Amino acid sequence: MRTEIGDLERDFEVLAAGGLVVDERSGEASVAVIHRPKYADWTLPKGKLESGEDWEEAALREVAEETGYECRLSEELEPAHYLDRKGRSKVVRYWLMHPTAGEFASNDEVDELRWVDPAEALRLLTYDHDRRLVEWLRS
Repeated sequence: MRTEIGDLERDFEVLAAGGLVVDERSGEASVAVIHRPKYADWTLPKGKLESGEDWEEAALREVAEETGYECRLSEELEPAHYLDRKGRSKVVRYWLMHPTAGEFASNDEVDELRWVDPAEALRLLTYDHDRRLVEWLRS
């Protein structure tokens, strides 16, 4: 099922989508966290919707661009609502994702990706809204 922009989302200036990327192939959950040198932060992969793109497409594209991993979507998670660095209202919708192929290569936006256990992700992540998603994973 494709999700279109609803009335609530029209209230936000910036629409973005991303993923809590979890690899459980080793028998333990590892979370992908990325470092963005421009912002000197550790965060979950996400980015703005492009014109004509739906939420799920944007989430998968942004995760692939920032991590190098193609993923499959699982359930939708709690969205984040906040003011961005320019003071604009922003909504980010997230999905639980699992990698299916690919590998990380640094790029203009992301210089490092770490696969870490949820406890380490909580220590590394810069933003509370990212930490809440990892806390959900631990529950």
